[in-house]
Amino acid sequence: MLADHIDKKIFDGDVGQVPIREGFGEGLLEVGQKNSEVVGLCADLTDSTKMNLFRDAFPDRYIEIGVAEQNLASVASGMAAMGKIPFITSYAMFSPGRNWEQIRTTVCYNNVPVKIAGSHAGVSVGPDGGTHQAIEDIAITRVIPRMVVLSPCDAIEAKKATLLSAETQDPTYIRLAREKTPLITTEKSPFQIGKAEVFWESEGTPEVGIVATGALVHKALMVAEELKDTIAITVLNLSTIKPLDEKAIIDLAKSAGALVTVEEHQIAGGMGSAVAECLARHNPVPIEFVGVDDFFGQSGTPEELIEHYGMGEVHIKEAIEKVSKRK
Repeated sequence: MLADHIDKKIFDGDVGQVPIREGFGEGLLEVGQKNSEVVGLCADLTDSTKMNLFRDAFPDRYIEIGVAEQNLASVASGMAAMGKIPFITSYAMFSPGRNWEQIRTTVCYNNVPVKIAGSHAGVSVGPDGGTHQAIEDIAITRVIPRMVVLSPCDAIEAKKATLLSAETQDPTYIRLAREKTPLITTEKSPFQIGKAEVFWESEGTPEVGIVATGALVHKALMVAEELKDTIAITVLNLSTIKPLDEKAIIDLAKSAGALVTVEEHQIAGGMGSAVAECLARHNPVPIEFVGVDDFFGQSGTPEELIEHYGMGEVHIKEAIEKVSKRK
């Protein structure tokens, strides 16, 4: 059943739906009000990334870089070296995609607290097509030393991630989806950087554990609800991909004996790979991976693309069935 801190409306047709990126915008506005050292920089996409809320409230602490994502990261690094807390935004395909080397060398190598908000991640960007659908961003950020990688499941978590990241000295990547997604959590739901949370737990010993991240956490919960009378499932929300909550993953693997990972990202190098790396060292179990299997994106509606690339509810159920047979 659902954890007490999860919104009980998530299975209803009238569940609230808000773009995850909107939570970032609200969070950035709040941290700007709390801390005058917070600054915002954007690559000509303030409205799309929701940095417009910060820009309008603090025009003297906002810098429009223009379509120059390498400069976006490098200027932010310099400001961080001088004591500022820069938040930078663009589409995830362009930051951290286009400016990866600058993020690696000017931000992480120098260990300065630049916060990178990558909006429009995943194939659910929809009609913008494969050139704008970042499905490699988890892989390229989690591999960089010192980088923290966050993947909130809804707008409420995105706001909390933004607020907490402003308090750290760590380079941080926050992955944000474009489309409206169901509000899963509440203001009272626990959220800590580096801590996974159980969102669904069947009675008795789980037969399969689902580790999900980002906007697809909702689909994982829908599957758990649908299968509640046939198979015991635990759903773990992995909102921090790095540093990984290894204890939560190992505990789930030991209790369930088999896992399914669910993410709107390439299977190779993504969240599922991080989970597999952890379990290969500590507690190997059968795993099935739900994600994009070595393809580029394309134009389509968000739901069409989720289904086409094998990340819908039917595909999660198929993965559960398949991994159950491997136990």
